[in-house]
Amino acid sequence: MPPDEGLALYEAARSARGPLVEIGTYCGKSAVYLGAAARENGAVLFTIDHHHGSEEIQPGWEHHDPELIDPDTGRMNSFPFFQATMAEAGLEDVVIAIVGDSPSIAKHWNSALGLVFIDGAHSEADVAADYEAWAPKLASEGLLVFHDVFEDPSDGGQGPFRAYQRALADGFADERTMGSLRVLRR
Repeated sequence: MPPDEGLALYEAARSARGPLVEIGTYCGKSAVYLGAAARENGAVLFTIDHHHGSEEIQPGWEHHDPELIDPDTGRMNSFPFFQATMAEAGLEDVVIAIVGDSPSIAKHWNSALGLVFIDGAHSEADVAADYEAWAPKLASEGLLVFHDVFEDPSDGGQGPFRAYQRALADGFADERTMGSLRVLRR
């Protein structure tokens, strides 16, 4: 996440009222921005990820980092890196990690949220599932944020862009754009 997008995410989270949810934390860079805003607001960030990586960071793909392969299992495991990032940032008391499948967790979520940040797997099906699972959990005037929204397919995958378009059609209103970050209000 480029710094300008991270700051826009932080500012959106600072304006949110209530708990924050992040879908897809990877190693925790965006959780630092969100966690800092949660601390300022007296809120918490629940960050949800299975920590085995989405397809674009698997072996053979452009964004693969071989350091994230667990030598015991041979699978991607970003969770220890996420934990180290939260400890280094001093955010362990306001960032609560939930390890698992986002839509499965959403089925058991009952609290209204001030902000939902969707930045998990980027396939059309995955982003649509995250949107369908979490957008209804937003409080009135809550913020929905998508990352990696690219109108031009040559710039990136279309899953986040199509989910963003769907949110607009569902009545969410554009609030801010910064790079590939889109902030919408219910």
